[in-house]
Amino acid sequence: SSPLMEQLNFFHDHTLLILIMITVLIAYIMFMLFFNKFTNRYLLHGQTIEIIWTILPAVILMFIAFPSLRLLYLMDEINSPLITLKAIGHQWYWSYEYSNFLNLEFDSYMIPTNELDMNGFRLLDVDNRIILPMNNQIRILVTATDVIHSWTVPSLGVKIDATPGRLNQTNFLINQPGLFFGQCSEICGANHSFMPIVIESIPMNYFIKWISSQMNSL
Repeated sequence: SSPLMEQLNFFHDHTLLILIMITVLIAYIMFMLFFNKFTNRYLLHGQTIEIIWTILPAVILMFIAFPSLRLLYLMDEINSPLITLKAIGHQWYWSYEYSNFLNLEFDSYMIPTNELDMNGFRLLDVDNRIILPMNNQIRILVTATDVIHSWTVPSLGVKIDATPGRLNQTNFLINQPGLFFGQCSEICGANHSFMPIVIESIPMNYFIKWISSQMNSL
């Protein structure tokens, strides 16, 4: 659901293809060693083959390392964000502040199962969702007030630690409307499993209407 997650998926597939090729080659060589009956009495050393199997793994590692480094730098890049969202981890809920707007902040608690609507998502839905515009760069600042949490939305390729006394930042872009679910991914106490994250991605004109209604209700 984001260009970054798309690139992570491509990298995963690229690496998996290399691993499959290596596995098949090694399996074939081992199979041939087990089942052939030939021996070479005069084979004492093989410098050529030793050079090949020293250099070849290094070349293969470079094919993995360069795309990996490219992705690492892409994930750290902040590209002129339209909106800054601040997420603050507590035991055991999240609170959010829209830094571009005055006094626009709220707490986000998981909806208990006995209060959930029929079409709700058990252990994933919250009373106040994060509303964000699609197709825009979003910067998120993450911190915590008590213990280490981790703000994670897998479908967007975002995972960032919330550390007390420290402000971490990352950015993402949502390229489609919808609901995106996440959870705290750092064990943070008894109710660690019960502090979900819900992002609602909407078109920009609806986001402006939502912001206007929130500001008017203050």
